[in-house]
Amino acid sequence: MPTVHMLDYVAGNVRSLVNAINKVGYQVEWVKSPSDLKNAEKLILPGVGHFGHCLSQLSEGGYLDPIKQHITSGKPFMGICVGLQALFDGSDEDPDVPGLGLIPVRMHKFNADFKSVPHIGWNSAIDTKIGSSGNQSFYGLDASSKYYYVHSYAALYTPGLLEEDGWSVATATYGNEEFIGAIARGNVFATQFHPEKSGQAGLQTIGAFLNGDCFQTLAPRTSLSPGKGDGLTRRIIACLDVRTNDSGDLVVTKGDQYDVREKDGVDAGGRVRNLGKPVDMARTYYEQGADEVTFLNITSFRNCPVADTPMLEILKRTSETVFVPLTIGGGIKDTIDIDGTPISALDVATMYFKSGADKVSIGSDAVIAAEEFYATGEKLTGNTAIESISKAYGNQAVVVSVDPKRVYVSRPEDTKHHTIKTKYPNAAGQNYCWYQCTIKGGRESRDLDVWQLSKAVEAMGAGEILLNCIDKDGSNSGFDLELINDVKTAIKIPVIASSGAGNPEHFAEVFESTKTDAALGAGMFHRGEFTVGEVKNYLSNRGFLVRDFEADR
Repeated sequence: MPTVHMLDYVAGNVRSLVNAINKVGYQVEWVKSPSDLKNAEKLILPGVGHFGHCLSQLSEGGYLDPIKQHITSGKPFMGICVGLQALFDGSDEDPDVPGLGLIPVRMHKFNADFKSVPHIGWNSAIDTKIGSSGNQSFYGLDASSKYYYVHSYAALYTPGLLEEDGWSVATATYGNEEFIGAIARGNVFATQFHPEKSGQAGLQTIGAFLNGDCFQTLAPRTSLSPGKGDGLTRRIIACLDVRTNDSGDLVVTKGDQYDVREKDGVDAGGRVRNLGKPVDMARTYYEQGADEVTFLNITSFRNCPVADTPMLEILKRTSETVFVPLTIGGGIKDTIDIDGTPISALDVATMYFKSGADKVSIGSDAVIAAEEFYATGEKLTGNTAIESISKAYGNQAVVVSVDPKRVYVSRPEDTKHHTIKTKYPNAAGQNYCWYQCTIKGGRESRDLDVWQLSKAVEAMGAGEILLNCIDKDGSNSGFDLELINDVKTAIKIPVIASSGAGNPEHFAEVFESTKTDAALGAGMFHRGEFTVGEVKNYLSNRGFLVRDFEADR
């Protein structure tokens, strides 16, 4: 296969990018030293995390000048995410660190007054010249397609400024801010979105760059995403609880309270236990249109060395065929390997990222960290799993999974915790409640409410909250809308609604009645009662903007 050189200068999930490059017919040769760039014909610069850290790494490694020389020589260059940001003058994320200066614009943080930050999800990349040049767009970017973004800083778009200097620009809109989603001129092409996580639309973009197809005439479409207005779609996430059965096989179950012994496949109550093999199911959900796939390792596979954890192999295999974001939860903490070797939460996360994960989900340890945060007067230690991982990989890589349950009181004064007045009083007629955090899969309650937890982990650097609800889990009665709305008022980072989904109407309800950023389903998908595609069709028919799932079939 033909070769493309790639520079992995910063921690992050590059396995998926390698898989995507292989998928379109190229192989990767790694740049291991600045001198390697002399032999590079096509160069890709991916990146995640902090702008200043990334540029400092490039500078300290001696890569800045060779990269500039590669670009100046006219050889093909592609930047992805922070790889795009590096081309600009600089970023407010670290004002003291200059960028490469190829594009005379600075990166600014999104305004969080009316939207969640980071910007996470599927949005547009619409060529600003598409109206005057018919259906011709650069590198196959399609106005009707959606691409996966995850970032807090962006280059805000000024009409005509860069086009006058010969740049082709594609933009997306988040809230009321239009920003650069992709940019190209001559031999240079860069995307703020992650093409390797953007399904078939992203693969087409990577292939167009590698094959030198700078401008393409797109097939006519009957409907295009609007050029103005927020183009962010409603995210639908499929979640798989993974554990081992008696034969040592990895299976998907709904909750760790389920026995996974195979037998006839059901327990005494008729509930399904073994719901399939995780890699195959993840591929199925991808093909049905899932915008993300989450694996929850509910047993942490404690009886094997950390480096040989079966979930690492699951991620490696899944990332070969599933080109949407993958999240892994369970066991992301400081631990002791079976041979007595201490392994930090950051080291565990690094293994997962190198195996194909894009995000890690932290549960019980986040509750303990939040308790210590308040016990020390709301001071950050820098030593928690959330802080260490977000510092290395960026806050967009850290999800905190919350398992709260309702505690009813007669009056707000009856508790020190943040309460809401609920529309659903308990049997005793109490119509106030607070949401108590739990650990160990809901088996142990803590003296901490969900408001306290959410604010604490946001301060530590978490980029997203996976908001479960013990009272709703497995009920198929819909999401806890009161809980979701309450948490959304407490924090600026995105929230994923979880627990209770039983049919497509529940997804429409949560998007209509709350400001949740995404919604997650599990059992209803595993049991085959509804597909992800059916949920998306239902939402589309109700007027919600969703990513076209047919493209990934």
